[in-house]
Order: sequence, then C-alpha cells, then structure tokens
Amino acid sequence: MNQRIKKQSIIIIGGGVGGLFCGAILSKEGYDVKVFEQHYRIGGGLHLFRRNGIDFETGMHVIGSFQEGGVMNKICSWLGIMDKLSILPSDDDCFELFQIGRDGKIYRYAKGVDRFIDTLARHFPEERENITRYVRAMYDIVDEAKIFHLEHGDFFNHHSEKFMQSVGDFINSFTENETLRAVLALSNPLYGGDQYHTPAYIHSIISSLYIESAARFVGGSQQLADALMNVIRQYGGEVFTRNGVKHIEIENKAITHIKTADNRQYSADWYISTIHPSSLFKLMDTSKIQRSYWQRIDSIPNSYSAFTVYIIFKPETFPYLNYTGYYIDDYSQVWRHYEYQEETFPNGIMYITPPVKMHDKFAQKMIVNCIMPFSVVQKWENTTVGKRGDEYNAFKKRCEQQIINKLDLIFPNIRNSIANVYSATPLTIRDFYNQKEGALYGVKKDCKNIMLSHIPVRTKLKNLLLSGQNINLHGIVGTSLTALNTCGELLGLEYLLDKIKNM
Repeated sequence: MNQRIKKQSIIIIGGGVGGLFCGAILSKEGYDVKVFEQHYRIGGGLHLFRRNGIDFETGMHVIGSFQEGGVMNKICSWLGIMDKLSILPSDDDCFELFQIGRDGKIYRYAKGVDRFIDTLARHFPEERENITRYVRAMYDIVDEAKIFHLEHGDFFNHHSEKFMQSVGDFINSFTENETLRAVLALSNPLYGGDQYHTPAYIHSIISSLYIESAARFVGGSQQLADALMNVIRQYGGEVFTRNGVKHIEIENKAITHIKTADNRQYSADWYISTIHPSSLFKLMDTSKIQRSYWQRIDSIPNSYSAFTVYIIFKPETFPYLNYTGYYIDDYSQVWRHYEYQEETFPNGIMYITPPVKMHDKFAQKMIVNCIMPFSVVQKWENTTVGKRGDEYNAFKKRCEQQIINKLDLIFPNIRNSIANVYSATPLTIRDFYNQKEGALYGVKKDCKNIMLSHIPVRTKLKNLLLSGQNINLHGIVGTSLTALNTCGELLGLEYLLDKIKNM
C-alpha cells in the first residue's frame, strides 16, 4: 500500500479521453472524483453522434496497442474494462493503403516489422537495407520513450539526437530516393506532421503502434468512454454532463473553487484540467497567475484542423474496407496537406469505413478527413452551430462535392452508393472539443524549440495539474499515457506503473 495516498478530492475539468482516464485511475486508487463535461455526452473525441439513424464517431479512430501485451491492453485490463471493449484488428496484409494519383501506384503496408519491410521493399528492392535501418531506428526511438513500456523516465531528457530530430530530417537520413522519402511520410496527417518541426519521436511512436497493432472499435468509440465512466462511478465518483466549468476562482496561487454552468460551486483538494490551456485561462483571472507562464502557453501555435465528411451508404452497395486509406494527387504534396486553395481542395484525403459488427461484408458508412487550416473558416468564427449563414452552408456543400470527386478517383461510381452526406468544418471541431482553432492534435510540438511547445503537467497553481492531448502526446494512446503522468504526480508514478505492470 502506498502510504502517500490519502482520501482526497479531485475535480476534473473535461470529460474527454484524458479526463476519463484520469478519473478512472484516481477513483480506483481511492480518490473522491468529480468530472465536469460541458456536452450532453462524455467522451470528447470518443463521442458518437447520430445522423439519419446512423451513429458516427466524431474522431477518425485508428487505434493501436490494445492487443495482448500492448500498453493500452495492460492499462485497460488493470482498470477492469478490457473485456468490455469490442475491437477488430485491421487486415494483417494491409492495415494502411496509399494511392497516388499521378502514377496510379498503390502501396499497401502489412503488419509486423518484417512484413512491413517486405511490403516496402517490393516497391524499392534496392532500398531494402535503408528501409530496414529506418524501421529499426523508429523502434529504437520508441524504446527511449520509457512510458510506452510502463517504465519511469523523463520523456524530454536524456535522449538520442534522432529522438528530437525533425521528422523530415529523420526520414531523409536513411535514403536519397525522393519517392521513398515521400512514401515513408504518407501517413503524416494522422499526427499533424510538419516536415521541419514535428519531432521524430511522434512519427516513430504513431507509426510503430499501427505496424504492430492497427485496429478499430466495433460499434464505435463511445464504448471506451462509457466503460471509463462506469469505473469512476463504480468507485464512488461522479460524472456530470451538460455542466461545464464556467469560472475558476484563485487565491494565493491556488484554486479555491469552481463555478459550473448550473451556477453551483464545487471545491476540491486537487484540480485537473484536460481542456485546451487557452480555454482554461479564459475561465480564470489571469492577473492572479504569473504572466510569463500563461502567455507562453497561450502563444504556442496549434496543429492544423480538418474538414470531415460523413457518408451513409445505401444498404449492401459498398464493400467494407478493413484498412485506413489515403489518396494524394502527387508525391510532392505529401507534406502540403495543410495548404489550401479553393479550386484544388483537398490536397489529400484519409478515409475509413468504421465496422458496425465483426466481419462486415458491406460498409454502412465512411468517414473522410481532409486537412484544412482554421484560417479558411475564420470569417465565421463568431457564429454558432446552426446559425452560420447561407454562405457558410454553400461553402460546406462545395467542399463536400470536391471531396466526393476525389473519392470517385479511388472508387469509380461511388456516388451511386451514397445515400446521405454530412460534414463538419474546423469550427465544428473548435466548438465541440473546446479546442482553440479547431486543432486536431492540440498544440503543435516543435523539435526546434521543444521546451517552448512542451507543457508540463504541473502548473504555477499549487493544486492544478494538466492532462489531455495538448500535454506531451495526442491520440487515445498518447492521451492515456499522459493521464498516467498526471495521476503519477499524486500517486507516485513508479508506484502506479508498477501496479499496472504487476497486475
């Protein structure tokens, strides 16, 4: 028994992935937990919404590390929820498929290190040795991120040069072949890749997760959110929806209480915020916080946003695809997804057909993500959902058709299979996730000044900790591991990691 643990109270601001994992961990460890979520349903990026009787995930979820022995499997098993999750592995021989419009080439990535190398070497036989060195180097970087093995260690110190190298420089260091360089970078929209600024560790961690264990939730990602909420309640915690935090009161460099949407006040020994730091600062009197601290964090650039299309297919007209698909017109666009021109949008697309049940033969729906900078919709930034005007609606319809035009290049006559089309813009992401500028992956990590873009879980307020996708890593895995770091500040990180490992 860890003698440091006392029955203390915790208020968690935000009921997304980070907030729910923090809440579940701390509830299980004996803390009195209250989670406050502004939306009618918990989950954040795990949340499902319904259109025309069909449930859609708000996020485009490709998940990793839920397989036996994987870090997410271990965490969820310790929490007692792994058997509550329905997960379908992507195809072993093709977990990702990339199609290039210019030459018609299709690249299929197979699971497992050796098979992954083989699939690339078939296209670049003279580069097999370089491809092998590249993959081994990625895994070496992952080994340096000790939290991925549930080992204690400083994430940002004592690492090799390649760990903090730019992803572009990292990839380029293994080959002179420009086409292979582009192919190795094709999945960068999954992590907000910037050739010159994204650290190699982000590319390596995300890539290795999918090489080992790419998978999807069957029936939607809400199941993970609901399972975590049930853990919180099982141990006596509370989860409030439709009741976001509206004000945070500070005295003597500590939070004294919060005020929620229903005008009630709550206080606790500790507070954890999982929302975007800029949104957090808007809830408090920043004159009571060290100016240089909050201004530095508030000024960190955000990752890019996206335009998302949600498609409902006519029954039994489109095949289920058990891989994540990508399309770009030309190799030269691989690092330019974020560039926007109205006539040529989108530069590239990512698409999945989420499984409704195990071993679907036909797809019920498709989610298509296209990178879009927030500046494209900035003229409507002061509008609200459903009240953005005719010009905005026309803009959405135009983007939808341009995206379907791209899909038609991959799947000729796909239009004949489409029953309904819905879409979301960066404004939707901003308002739904309370995420500044609709940033898909939180604040932008910059290898050229990592300490500027790194936000520690400890803050300048004595009883406030941070978690969520803006801290360290994004995605379900990254956000969950950040939750371990945050909870480790209270429980003792070594104690917590050992408890999970030795379950």
